[in-house]
Amino acid sequence: MRTHMVRTGLALGALAALTAATAPVSASARQAEPPPVLVDCLWHAQVRPAEFILACGDGNSRLVSLHWSRWDERAATAEGVNMVNDCKPYCAAGRFHDYAVTVRLDKPQTWKKDPKLRQYTRMTLTYENTRPERLAQTVVYPLWS
Repeated sequence: MRTHMVRTGLALGALAALTAATAPVSASARQAEPPPVLVDCLWHAQVRPAEFILACGDGNSRLVSLHWSRWDERAATAEGVNMVNDCKPYCAAGRFHDYAVTVRLDKPQTWKKDPKLRQYTRMTLTYENTRPERLAQTVVYPLWS
C-alpha cells in the first residue's frame, strides 16, 4: 500500500511538472522581455531617447526634446521637435527651423544585429502646425536595421 502511495505521489508530481513546463507563457513572463528598441545611426539600440538623428549622412534633420508617452511591445509615441536645415542657399549655409511633431514608432521585428531584441521598423511623423517645405503633414519612414 505504501509503495502504491509513493508511486501515485511521484506520478502526480511528474504530471504537475509537465503541465507547468508546457503551459502557455504568462503575461508576467512576456513582460519580462525587453521592450522594442529604436536603432540610431551608429547602430545603438535606444529606448525612449531624448534626441534622434533622422538624416544620418549630414545631420540636417533631427528630432529633439522627445517626451515619450508610450513605449510598449507594439508601438511608441512621443511629442517633440523636428529640427530641419533649409539648406538655402546650400546646407552648410542653411538655417535650422523647428517644427512641432508627434512621433509614432511601430511594426517591431527581430533586430538582425541582435536577434534577442526587437526593433521598431517604421516611424510616422505628424507635423502639428507648420511643416518643412516639400513634406506632407504626415510622413512615414522605414527605419534601418
